[in-house]
Amino acid sequence: MDFELSQDHKVLRDSVREFVEHEVKPIARQIDEEHMIPDALVAKMADLGLLGSYLPEELGGAGMDLLSYILVVEEVSKACASSGVLISAHTSLCCGPILSFGNEEQQRRWLPDLTSGRSIGCFLLTEPDAGSDAGSIKTSYRREGDDFVITGSKIFITNGGYRGTGIVFATSDRSLKHKGISAFIVDLTTPGVEVLRNEEKMGIRGSYTTAFALDQVRVPAANLLGREGEGFKIAMDTLNGGRIGIAAQALGIAEGAFERALAYSKVRKQFGAPICDNQAIQFKLADMHARIEGARLVTYRAAWLKDAGKNYTLDSALSKMLASEAATFVTKEAIQIHGGYGFICDYEVERMYRDAKITEIYEGTNEVQRVVISKLLLADR
Repeated sequence: MDFELSQDHKVLRDSVREFVEHEVKPIARQIDEEHMIPDALVAKMADLGLLGSYLPEELGGAGMDLLSYILVVEEVSKACASSGVLISAHTSLCCGPILSFGNEEQQRRWLPDLTSGRSIGCFLLTEPDAGSDAGSIKTSYRREGDDFVITGSKIFITNGGYRGTGIVFATSDRSLKHKGISAFIVDLTTPGVEVLRNEEKMGIRGSYTTAFALDQVRVPAANLLGREGEGFKIAMDTLNGGRIGIAAQALGIAEGAFERALAYSKVRKQFGAPICDNQAIQFKLADMHARIEGARLVTYRAAWLKDAGKNYTLDSALSKMLASEAATFVTKEAIQIHGGYGFICDYEVERMYRDAKITEIYEGTNEVQRVVISKLLLADR
């Protein structure tokens, strides 16, 4: 059992870390305040291969493994969670299902534009009345000649504001529940696709979280992903893998906040000594580090299991739950260590605290993860 990263993984981690230090970290506050990631930064991330890390080289990807993707999201999220989730949602929620369920023609048609950053991908599943209960979606489709026609609404769509490529889920018959759902690859500039708004949010404010109206959107039959009626299966499989990406984002947020809190504790003096000399601060640092390391081990293991073709459902849910709860705990404690300074925007832990909370919510709340975990544990009862 070897817990050491390979040399290739270390080289990747260090190169992404250097990129983040020079290109992402200096503008992280600007991204938060302006509620957008500059197109120039997105282009630089694409040029570095960060938008297609584990996709095959023949499809424009970097040809790496899933752990490499996790390291990318983790390192970027240490400085800017908005940029981290752009990469995560784009890669695992859009590129991932096309790679796993798309035919060769679909892969060659869509993935090169996605991996190059010419198109930014998203995943259109959630609706006003269908979040975790994905089988209750109301967006409908019907067949008309060589097209499918989709009508409905979607909300909380990460990366939706780019109007790039979307994996859209719709039902042919609501009475069939999950068995009536199909998935479609949709160019979001297609007539009938309307952006209603990009949400104003507490955290990850540089990431677009978009509401869409879909009015008689015509999609070529060739854009059906998988077979009709397989949409729910595609959605669940995609979310299962996507949770590892969210765990990596949460892990990065926690690490970024811990690094800043640790450094601050060494230079901030009270009563004539650095506050890190106080046992109360030492206890906080120890607890923060323990939460991070536990989350890291489970997250890396989940990625390893998926790479190895093993069942990773339990570890995916565990990693998302543990890493996201570590992120909220660590960022809260980081603010506490900073004291009053942690509450003002000049110190990055304030932003990280706001960014962390969403990791407990999206791609299935942690209550959902606990249901998944408990069902798997009780399966052989």
